[in-house]
Amino acid sequence: MDRRTFLTTGALACTGAIASHGGDRAASEPLEIIDCHTHFYDPKRPQGVPWPDKGSSLYRTVLPNDMRQLEQYRPVTGTVIVEASEWVEDNQWLLDLAKNEPFIVGIVGRLEPDSSEFESQIRRFSKSELFRGIRVLSPKVATLVDRDDIKPFQLLEQHGLTLDINGGPDTPMVITKLSKKVPGLTIVLNHIANVAVTRDPPPSEWKSAIESLRPLRNVFCKISALVEGAARDGKSAPKELDFYRPTIDIVWDAFGEDRVIYGSNWPVCELAADYATVQRITMDYAHEHGESALKKFCSVNASQAYRWINRPGR
Repeated sequence: MDRRTFLTTGALACTGAIASHGGDRAASEPLEIIDCHTHFYDPKRPQGVPWPDKGSSLYRTVLPNDMRQLEQYRPVTGTVIVEASEWVEDNQWLLDLAKNEPFIVGIVGRLEPDSSEFESQIRRFSKSELFRGIRVLSPKVATLVDRDDIKPFQLLEQHGLTLDINGGPDTPMVITKLSKKVPGLTIVLNHIANVAVTRDPPPSEWKSAIESLRPLRNVFCKISALVEGAARDGKSAPKELDFYRPTIDIVWDAFGEDRVIYGSNWPVCELAADYATVQRITMDYAHEHGESALKKFCSVNASQAYRWINRPGR
């Protein structure tokens, strides 16, 4: 069974489960859902893992089958893995994991754009159709952009790869600078710039920063890490959509229904809420904008950001 057939039949097979986990809000038709932000790793490997730490509740084997066994609000049909390791060879480990796992539709790896080995590494890993891009921290992107060292990002564009950027509320400013220099590069803002989510109105500086990305059609945003943003300082993350609505409103209004992407940040999200709750918050919000918006949020937009649709073998 090829990857695309797996996704379609997986969605059909899960239709009966939607009602049990999705309640009255669940759609009656199969829905392709690609979770575009998961982390897979295995501390039982001989080499272990550089993250998470042994004392963390996250320090356990986390593989595709573990995700499939989760109680889900709407059945997930595939995932894009995002790196969880600074070790270069763990990019290959993820690619090897994905070879026989049609559930994995893409991998966002980790390579350092300021490394002398970066170009050769990009050429190596981009040979795999599953390698869809890399994730870089915002401060490193800012440093390279400020000194006009944009060749690494041009290299990503040339290879049809996407750049995920993770950082704080100043990340949109970094993205704007980079986008002006490399306008053909597809960029995905991770975790809505990691803003704290509280009962107070969202910070005006963050709101302005998010809104500044409105005209950049090459920039997408994962609506993820909401519960983590609400569970800071030991607080319990609320489960009601209305608590998160003012924050999501700003992101949705800025990016529109064509540039927002579903991602759970699993298993990290479990530190704040269970997987089904994470799904329900954002999917109910998207569904309020109509079935078409929900489909775009769950898979269509991500397929454009990471370019996996109609690729051979899927």
